[in-house]
Amino acid sequence: MSQLVWLRETAFGLALGDRARSVLNAGPVPVTTVAGAALAAELKRVVNRFKAQAMDASGTQVAYDRLRTDPAYLAFRAELTPQLQRFDPASLPDRATRLAFWINLYNALVIDAVIAFGVQTSVANELAGLSFFQAAAYLIGGQRCSLNDIEHGILRANRGHPFIPGPQFAAGDPRLAWIIDPPDVRIHFALNCASRSCPPIGVYSAEQIDAQLDLALRSFVEADVTIDPARGEIHLSRIFDWYREDFGGPSGIVQLLRQALPDDERRAWLLQAQRGRLVYRPYDWSLNRG
Repeated sequence: MSQLVWLRETAFGLALGDRARSVLNAGPVPVTTVAGAALAAELKRVVNRFKAQAMDASGTQVAYDRLRTDPAYLAFRAELTPQLQRFDPASLPDRATRLAFWINLYNALVIDAVIAFGVQTSVANELAGLSFFQAAAYLIGGQRCSLNDIEHGILRANRGHPFIPGPQFAAGDPRLAWIIDPPDVRIHFALNCASRSCPPIGVYSAEQIDAQLDLALRSFVEADVTIDPARGEIHLSRIFDWYREDFGGPSGIVQLLRQALPDDERRAWLLQAQRGRLVYRPYDWSLNRG
């Protein structure tokens, strides 16, 4: 497995050049810093400000050009993200705080990278999106953490990218101390990848994380899933296809839908149907520019 990780990182290094090693928070660390849960709370406050200043009410569109010059974003870049260089995620006190921190950080890093890289149309333009998700990274506790590292290494308990063999982190990687195990499949409806088919951007808190993740799942499924009874088809997001093993395969997906859908005709059909064919929609990677 370590050999697979080495081969993957070597390939990314060749494809991305300097971007494979660079980070977006390389500035000087402020004299005054916060740590542990206090930094997680500050991150939540900043993402709330982003949402208020540059996102629509649904959290599906972001006014990147407006945010680029917003004082809260500039302070985030100059004052908060450099603190991550010396931040130890293991200092976060519990699972709920860790979940909220990594989800908020992922969504903030996506926004930061779209602005920093000057993305205009789609994050998937280069190498089917692999370039963006590997190049977008912060230095955290002395370790480079890309979007791929946060999602597939930390939040998915080192299961690795669904299209690339092997785990995200090799044996002995210091970032293994930060993984959240067992993973929570609801994170797939909380992470936003700056694309129109992504779940909306929310702001997560340790105190309400379970209810918020449940709402994220239920809201996404309610808006996304359609049933064609005549054909016996369940039409749903490509997210369920990419991460089908996380959901327990097709039967696990159907069971999740039975639990998450509102009490309507779709849920009634699923509860009485012996089987249904899963039909995954094309994913719209267009930039979620507002």
